[in-house]
Amino acid sequence: FKELFKVSADFEDELARNEENHLLYARMIGTIAKRHQLMALTPQAAARVIERQSRDISDAQKFSTHLRTVADLLKEADFWAKKSGHQVIEAEDIVQTLDAQVERMNRIQMKLYEQIDQGIIMIDVSGSRVGQINALTYLSLGGHEFGIPSRITATTRIGKGEIIDIQRKAEMGGPIHSKGVLILSSCLGSRYASDLPLSIAASLVFEQTYGKVEGDSASSTELYALISSLSGVPIRQNIAVTGSVNQFGEVQPVGGINEKIEGFFDICMHHDPSAEYGVIIPEGNVKHLMLKNEVLEAAKKEKFSIYAVKTIDEGITILTGIEAGEKDKKGEYPADSVNGRVMARLKELSQKTKAYLGRKKEKK
Repeated sequence: FKELFKVSADFEDELARNEENHLLYARMIGTIAKRHQLMALTPQAAARVIERQSRDISDAQKFSTHLRTVADLLKEADFWAKKSGHQVIEAEDIVQTLDAQVERMNRIQMKLYEQIDQGIIMIDVSGSRVGQINALTYLSLGGHEFGIPSRITATTRIGKGEIIDIQRKAEMGGPIHSKGVLILSSCLGSRYASDLPLSIAASLVFEQTYGKVEGDSASSTELYALISSLSGVPIRQNIAVTGSVNQFGEVQPVGGINEKIEGFFDICMHHDPSAEYGVIIPEGNVKHLMLKNEVLEAAKKEKFSIYAVKTIDEGITILTGIEAGEKDKKGEYPADSVNGRVMARLKELSQKTKAYLGRKKEKK
C-alpha cells in the first residue's frame, strides 16, 4: 500500500455548525436534489435535513458530511412530496420520511414497549423505591438504534466489603461493564470508608436481562442504587438515569444519549401522559442533545425534565429530594443528609461485625 500511495489523506466526516457552513450545506443539499432530478426544498425542509445530520452524529454543534445519507433522505422525501401533491419538498415531507424510516425498522422496539405496558418487563415510572432505579439503556438492532429503560436493583448486608456484580458472576457482563462496577466500588469505598472498614456485602443486577450487558454507562446508576440501599432513602421511579462514574464521584458523558432519553419518554407517555417525568444525564452530554419534537414540547410544558449533573451528589439529591450533604471541618456529614445516613448505616454494620466476631472468638 505504501509503495503505491505515497501521500495519505484523512477526510473529515463532520463539520462545525455555524452560519457559513449552514449556508454551504444548504447549497449542497440543493445541488444533490438537482443532480438526482428531485424537487427543490423549502428553507424549512433544508433546515430539517441539517438537523437530522446533526442527530446522526449526536452532536448539536456539528453535522455529518455523509452525502449518501442525505441523497437517500431527499429521494424518499421527494416521493412523499409528490404523493401529497406538493410542488416542492416541504418540512413535513422530511418529517414523514424520517418517521417512515423508523416505522420500517422498529418492530422489536415496539414489542419491548408492549411487554413493558403489559407488565411482562417490570418497569416502575411512578412512586419511590429503596435500592431500585431505572437505567437508560441503548440498543442497536439491524441498523435501528433505540433506547429502553432497564431496572437495576441493589441489596446490602453485613459483609467484608465485597460488591457482587451478578452479571459478571453469571458471565453475562462484558469487560467494560465489569470495569465500571469496580470503579464504582472504589468510589464507594473512598467516599465512606476512609476511616472505618467497609463492612458490607452488596449485590447489583440488571433485572430481566437475558443477554450480555456491556458498557459502563450505567455505573453511576448502579452507585445511586447502592447509596439508596445503604441509606434507606427511596429513589423516585419517574426519573431514569445514565452516565458513567469515575473514582472521584464525577459523572462522565456516555453515548446514545438521544435514543436513551426518547426511549424512556415513550414508555412514560404510554403509562400516563399527564404525569411528570425526567432523566438525569451527564453535564458533558448536553451538547449532544438533538431530541424529537414531542420531547421538546413536553419539556416546554414542564412535563418532562432533563437534569444535567456533574457529580453523584447532585444526582442523588435530585433522585431522593434530600440533600446529599457535604463534610464539615471534622470530616462528618450532616446526620439527616443522604451521605450522613449512609455513614450511620456503615458504622452500625461495622459495630455489628465487630460484635459478631467477638462472640465468635469467645466461643472458640
